[in-house]
Amino acid sequence: MARTTRRSRALSQNFLADRAAAHRFARLAVPHDRPAPLLLEVGAGKGALTDTLAPRCRELLAYEIDPRLVPVLRSRFSGTSHVRVVGGDFLAARPPRTPFCVAGNVPFSRTAAVVDWCLRAPALTDATLLTQLEYARKRTGDYGSWTQLTVRTWPRCTWRLAGRVGRYSFRPVPNVDAGVLRIERRRTPLLDAAAEESWRRLVELGFSGVGGSLHASLRRAHARRRVDAAFRAAHLDPGVLVGQVAPGRWLVLHEVLTS
Repeated sequence: MARTTRRSRALSQNFLADRAAAHRFARLAVPHDRPAPLLLEVGAGKGALTDTLAPRCRELLAYEIDPRLVPVLRSRFSGTSHVRVVGGDFLAARPPRTPFCVAGNVPFSRTAAVVDWCLRAPALTDATLLTQLEYARKRTGDYGSWTQLTVRTWPRCTWRLAGRVGRYSFRPVPNVDAGVLRIERRRTPLLDAAAEESWRRLVELGFSGVGGSLHASLRRAHARRRVDAAFRAAHLDPGVLVGQVAPGRWLVLHEVLTS
């Protein structure tokens, strides 16, 4: 048991042991009215989520990096023809070219890398991930503030805190609760391809921190009168902190400053 615990901690593994929580997660990841043609599970672990996700998709690729768990998973799902257990690192996988979704109980230490992988996959439709609750709240604006990553990807993706799972639902028990982070690729982006570069530059400039405020940062590249006009249009106070500006307000800033 001690060796298993050490291995789990080294891989940042906290296995979901609450069956009711697993079923709730599966319903959020793949609603009954929208079965997934192809689902990639990151961190299949002992198969708790695999078991609840399998009936909701036509094909499931369950990735597991721990070689001790792969034979157990393959034996457990040997009779489920549309489930394939892939032994190896999910982050090393090549994203499918056809539409697919991602779901899983993400190792907390690898959350940022998994999210980045998802955002870079052109054919991804959505991702539903169990992450540290704090991470999910920060990315979705649940604290009343927004991160640069969320704002930068907002024209293409929505970010939502879809639920919460208490830490005692996991084994070993982690130090914090988990959140269900839901990222969905918009069918129609809010900006066209020609505007993507100017959007990226604006957001990076705004989050640069140069000048001490968002207003001051934007004035490094735009005339004060243009920045003032953009803030009025977005109903923003000139002293607002950059993290307090919701993505929708950024869209107004971009529209005025690039018109």
